[in-house]
Amino acid sequence: MKILVAEDDATSLFMLQSLLMKWEYDVIAASDGQEALSVLTGEDPPLLAILDWMLPGESGPEICRKLASRGLLKEDGGRREEMMKPYQYVIILTVKGEKENVVAGLEAGADDYITKPFDAHELKMRLMVGRRILDLQEKLRNAALYDALTGLLNRRAVIERLEQELCRASRNELPLSVALLDIDHFKEVNDTYGHASGDAVLVESARRIKASVRPYDIVGRYGGEEFLMVFPGAKGGALDALCERVRNIFQAAPFYSAEHEGERSKMDVTASIGICENNKEFDTVDSILAEADRAMYRAKKKGRNLVSR
Repeated sequence: MKILVAEDDATSLFMLQSLLMKWEYDVIAASDGQEALSVLTGEDPPLLAILDWMLPGESGPEICRKLASRGLLKEDGGRREEMMKPYQYVIILTVKGEKENVVAGLEAGADDYITKPFDAHELKMRLMVGRRILDLQEKLRNAALYDALTGLLNRRAVIERLEQELCRASRNELPLSVALLDIDHFKEVNDTYGHASGDAVLVESARRIKASVRPYDIVGRYGGEEFLMVFPGAKGGALDALCERVRNIFQAAPFYSAEHEGERSKMDVTASIGICENNKEFDTVDSILAEADRAMYRAKKKGRNLVSR
C-alpha cells in the first residue's frame, strides 16, 4: 500500500522510510508541505499519510484543512451533492508533551497522531487502524457507487458520469452518445425459470456488455433489466456499429438458467437498444435520456432485438 511521509528532518525521514519499507509499504517521501500537498491532491494519490506538524511551505494541519475542503462538494443547479472520493487517512507527527498541537491537528482534520520520538510498535498499530478504516470506507464507497448484483455503476453513479461527460463534450465541442438497453421478454425469464435465473441473466448481460464496449465507455445498471451505456466521442456509423456489437453478443451464445436439481436450462436472450446523440435539441441529461428511452421503445415496437434511433 502506498503511503506518503512528509518530514523535513532527514534523520526522522530516514527512520520512517526504513520502518515503513520493512513493513512492506510503498513509501513516497516529501521534505516540505507544498510537495506533500501536491502528492496528496495529485493523480492516484496515496490514501495513507504521515505528516510532521512543522513543515516548510505548508504545515501538517494546513494540509489537513485543504484536504478536508478540497472538492468534497459540487454545485449543480442549486443542488449540493457529496462527491464519493476515496478517503485519505492522515497521521500527524507532533513533539511529545505539546497537547495543544494534538488537539489543533485533530481539529484541522487529521485522523490520528503520534508523538516524537515515536515508538515503532505504536506506529505500526496506528497504521493498522488506519488501514482498517480505509478498507471500511472503500466498502461503503463501493456500496454507494456500484450495483450489488452486476458490479456495474448503479443508476445514480452512471447518471452522474453521464452528466460529467456531457459537460466535457459541450465544453470541448465533442460528440457524445448514449444508449439504453432493455432485455427482451425479461418477465418471461423470471416467470419460467425463477428469479434466481433472472439474476443470472442480469449478471451475464452485464459481463457481455462490458466485454463489447470500448475500455473508456461507461456502463451502468439503469434499473431492473435496463442498462445505460455512455459513448464519449462516438456518433453516426461508429455509434451504430458499437450498439450492434452489443446487441449481437446477446444472441451469439445461449444464456443459462440458475441450477435446479443439478441441471441448468439454455435460454435465448435478446436485447433492444435505443440510441441518442447529443446536439442542440438533446443537450441535457434529462433530454438525452428521454430520447434514448423513446428510441428503445421504438425498437420494441418494431419487433425487439433491434437498435433504433
